Amino acid sequence: MISDKVRVRFAPSPTGYLHVGGLRTALFNFLFARHHGGYFILRIEDTDRTRYVPGAEENLIKTLRWTGLDYDEGPGVGGPYGPYRQSQRLDLYAEHARRLVEEGHAYYCFCTPERLEAMRQEQIRRKEPPMYDGTCRKLSRQEAEERKKAGEPYVVRLKMPRTGETVVEDIIRGKVVFQNAVVDDQVLVKSDGYPTYHLASVVDDHYMRITHVIRGEEWLPSVPKHIQLYRAFGWEVPQMAHLPLLLNPDRSKLSKRQGDVAVEDYIRKGYLPQALINFVALLGWNPGTEQEIFTLEELIQQFSLERIHKAGAVFDIQKLNWLNGYYIRQLPEDQLIAFLTPFLERAGYDVSDREKTRKIILAVYKGIDKGEDIAEAARLFYDSEVKIEEPEAREMLAQPSTRTVLETFLQKLDQVEGLDLETFKVIMKEIQQETGIKKKALWMPLRIALTGLTHGPELPLVIDIFGKAEVRRRIKYVLDTYLASNPEA
Repeated sequence: MISDKVRVRFAPSPTGYLHVGGLRTALFNFLFARHHGGYFILRIEDTDRTRYVPGAEENLIKTLRWTGLDYDEGPGVGGPYGPYRQSQRLDLYAEHARRLVEEGHAYYCFCTPERLEAMRQEQIRRKEPPMYDGTCRKLSRQEAEERKKAGEPYVVRLKMPRTGETVVEDIIRGKVVFQNAVVDDQVLVKSDGYPTYHLASVVDDHYMRITHVIRGEEWLPSVPKHIQLYRAFGWEVPQMAHLPLLLNPDRSKLSKRQGDVAVEDYIRKGYLPQALINFVALLGWNPGTEQEIFTLEELIQQFSLERIHKAGAVFDIQKLNWLNGYYIRQLPEDQLIAFLTPFLERAGYDVSDREKTRKIILAVYKGIDKGEDIAEAARLFYDSEVKIEEPEAREMLAQPSTRTVLETFLQKLDQVEGLDLETFKVIMKEIQQETGIKKKALWMPLRIALTGLTHGPELPLVIDIFGKAEVRRRIKYVLDTYLASNPEA
């Protein structure tokens, strides 16, 4: 009997990193469970030993915890329906496979890989959909048992009905009809004795009392096979919801060829969990309003499967960057410094002076979208040489007033003991009064001389970080390097 409380599962295979599509599946399951006061279960589907990657399970769990999607049952947490790794449930699958064969819902298939490949190529040549031709389906039970006892390699195949339809009422897609005649006799148990996804997931979903199967659209063709299994066992079928594909901007299927697809890539580049969760939640779902910024609690309150679209969802990296920049700017100062300092360190910058590091981060963080951007944004504070390459900056250097501002500033700088923000303001006001130079013509030469740029951190913050000696050195460097040979300046 299916539970009277919502029970959903995220069931990844430990074959590598967590794909952003997998994160969306996990998130939608999590939100649905929390919205209904139900249970979110993590199940590791590790029966495909050829694709198993050591350490992948640990990485998946670590990544889920980073996002804040805490599961109620699963590896490391336990629960009443474990174990939650399929490799530890093999006896259960073997027992149910035997039952299917004995009751006539499945059969042993002895076809060699060579025969299956030749059959497939012939079907392609005839422009037919590749599927098993049912050769071993015709074997008598006695002959199949004898060949099995003789040690002949075999798999167990599902015996799909050859007539009629299989119908599913998908929560997202509505009524979906499959013609049984074109559904393959799926392999349920491989020659190594391990079950395929189809048998293992159905058995586990039943015994773990899963009420709703929420997964990617790519699993939709498997639905008639799974429903046939539920019927063969006499079990109730959980409700199903198949999520739309994730697409590149050109509407091709999201793939690594056009950008990062692993959540770990986004962690490494400096995306915040709250930004990634907010962004992924909007891939195929919206609350029916213009709201774009959501806390996890708001997502839980507003989420429903009925508001998920059927059409593919475009993965817009620009929107993710915008969201991430927003969340970076919302961080409390101590969290901001702790988040961005490692990216400065990774870029090779000296962060041993914690106060200077703090000032540099506060000077530039408003202009970045992700953690790794801080390296370029802060470069001007670590490069000793001022490089002036922007056409607009070079144009400003050519103005006669630029030399006047810089030389006057140096003269006044030499007359003060130290340079703080107040002293800087006084000097700039005096230059304006004495020369009549104001606005952009007054401030821009200083910005260019100190940073090499026409835009960037607020000038008083730059002055504060550099201090008197470094400000003087940079201005003199620009005068000697860029203006000495310019007779018009």
